[in-house]
Amino acid sequence: MAKQITYRRVYEEPSPEDGKRVLVDRVWPRGMRKEEARLDEWLRDVAPSTELRKWYGHEPGRFAEFRRRYLAELRDAGRREAVEHLRDLAGHDRLMLLTATKDVDHSQAAVLAEWLTKSR
Repeated sequence: MAKQITYRRVYEEPSPEDGKRVLVDRVWPRGMRKEEARLDEWLRDVAPSTELRKWYGHEPGRFAEFRRRYLAELRDAGRREAVEHLRDLAGHDRLMLLTATKDVDHSQAAVLAEWLTKSR
């Protein structure tokens, strides 16, 4: 049976159905205390680079190019350990990818969920 990989905003109330809760942002969510997030892990190293994040600026018209560049970044050797750890988490439990981004369907969490689902 395939494990469920989903994503949503970190500001939403946690649910027992979340499984492992993993923050995939490079910076901590504004206005949130660590205990409020109720995370299992914070994987900064799977987040887009600062340069890519700033270029993208969460403009939906740039999403296709953002996705392409981000997937290329995930293949970088310096991210191998974090990416493999995330794959391992996805293979053993339900996985909730969390982001502070308002438009979650045009975020790195959406890209990661799709990528992890297709790569299994």
